[in-house]
Amino acid sequence: MKIMIMVPTYNEAQNLERLVSQILSFAPGVDILVVDDNSPDGTGRIADELAARNPMVHVLHRTKIRGRGLAGIAGLRYALNWGAEAVVEMDADFSHDPKYLPALLDGLNQADVVLGSRFVPGGADVGRGWMRHAVTVFANWYIRMVLGIKIRDCTSGYRAFRRAVLETVDVDTLISRGPAIVQEILYSSLLSGFRVKEIPIVFIDRQRGTSTFNFRIMYEGFVMIPVLRYLARTEKWGGPK
Repeated sequence: MKIMIMVPTYNEAQNLERLVSQILSFAPGVDILVVDDNSPDGTGRIADELAARNPMVHVLHRTKIRGRGLAGIAGLRYALNWGAEAVVEMDADFSHDPKYLPALLDGLNQADVVLGSRFVPGGADVGRGWMRHAVTVFANWYIRMVLGIKIRDCTSGYRAFRRAVLETVDVDTLISRGPAIVQEILYSSLLSGFRVKEIPIVFIDRQRGTSTFNFRIMYEGFVMIPVLRYLARTEKWGGPK
């Protein structure tokens, strides 16, 4: 199976080389795509150096409008065009530990989408402080209530997809420009009837580099959820004509 690990980056120069090494250690035989959002700290240059040394490392440089959603769309499109039969997306800051990659990929034997979950038995959310943890817990409750889904960790960005999921969701039609792309793809997958499985992970807050999370990003994410619920009632996702 052709597998691509897609890693969006912005200012991850302190983490990228070690991350690539660990990914290849835990999941030998996969290809890695670094989608860099024009990082001013040299992340893109480091990615190019890694790619020059290893043909299994690919680099996509984005120089226009930055955003987690836009980077994700570009990366997923690249992976599909490359011929990936399965795609894993993960963060570059080691909050998504590469040691879980074998379990995520193995989960695709029973499901179409596999989520690394903090909120199933065996999972945990470590080191982020009570406020960030509370925001995450509330956000997951809010998403479940508004969208009417039963996934425990709706905000997890550590996920594996079968190719058919991304083709059906149609990454070129996604509208989220920020982190809400995680919920948009998940919700669309569920509405399309794909099987979703959660496996436990321990999420540990980044030790190096600086998070891009802020109030504006959080607000935009909360606002996008009812928009996704509305779209579920329209022709876009098979609702009433």
